[in-house]
Amino acid sequence: MTSQTATTPVRSPARPGVRSWLLLAVCEAKMVIRDTAGLIVPFGLPLLILVMSASSASETVVTGGRTALDIYVLPLVFTMVVGLIGIVNTPSFLSAYRKSGVLRRLGATPASPMMVLVAQVVVGVVQAVLGMAVAFGAAVVFFGAHPPIDPAAALGAVALTFAAMFAVGMVVAAVAPTPNSAVALGLVAYLGFGALGGMFGGKASLPDGVARVGEWLPFGAAVDALSSAWAGEGAAGGPMAVLAATAAAAATAAAAAVVAAVFFRWE
Repeated sequence: MTSQTATTPVRSPARPGVRSWLLLAVCEAKMVIRDTAGLIVPFGLPLLILVMSASSASETVVTGGRTALDIYVLPLVFTMVVGLIGIVNTPSFLSAYRKSGVLRRLGATPASPMMVLVAQVVVGVVQAVLGMAVAFGAAVVFFGAHPPIDPAAALGAVALTFAAMFAVGMVVAAVAPTPNSAVALGLVAYLGFGALGGMFGGKASLPDGVARVGEWLPFGAAVDALSSAWAGEGAAGGPMAVLAATAAAAATAAAAAVVAAVFFRWE
């Protein structure tokens, strides 16, 4: 007499769908909105610098009908917005999630901890885009700013700026053991890149060697690429400057992403 035992196939947990990704992104957005400092500083500080510099800069025509406001101030303000959110804000949130055990608990669910990283980056990018839009809108309405002469080059430079800044932020989140240390490391990296990239007084105030180094770091590279796009030098006047700036941003993004993937700690 033989007996047969029926075996029930074990189904693997269903992977989260698009709705799950959207819900997580909405939750991340609510967390960012509740963080008053993290919401206001990336908007308020660049706007303050814009207002302080725009009056005199808007009266100085540099080239192609574009003023110093267009070519120097706006690229600096845009880079500041993206840098603050990518290098300082995003790592602080991810480190807080790691310390509170959110990332570890997600590892036991169908929702991968990687979803938190993606959602946080998406929310950060949206926040940065809004910050740039607010700054540009204020510059146009109150100070007569102009759009870039080469919009395609400007969009490419913005995309590379996002890639470089958020990749550096992932490195900070990967190595920082606590939320406070993530903020500290992020601020040190941001202020260091900014100082070498001309955030404090412009590159003209820096020694030649220091300014050269700054051009190949994310902040200086982003400012140079955006300035060239606003001046219309992407295809004619200064193609080598644009290529150098964008290559620096792309190389930084690629290297930082690899480091973050290797060293990121979920617990």
